[in-house]
Amino acid sequence: MAKAVFYHAGCPVCVSAEQDILNLIPKETVAVIHLGTDKSQIGQAAAAGVKSVPALVLANGNVLHINFGASIDDLK
Repeated sequence: MAKAVFYHAGCPVCVSAEQDILNLIPKETVAVIHLGTDKSQIGQAAAAGVKSVPALVLANGNVLHINFGASIDDLK
């Protein structure tokens, strides 16, 4: 089974969203990627359709942008 991927940048908005997501979705079904510390994943996030973080990319490819912490362009 494919995992959802939660991308964030470590800001307070992102950290709060991460905690909420992990309270709603079983931890083993979500990969959490901190783009502030793992910049090599920014291209993958952008290719998946992430425009801003925090964002949750579902296993079916749909992107759920949650609030607004930072633009993906600002992270590059």
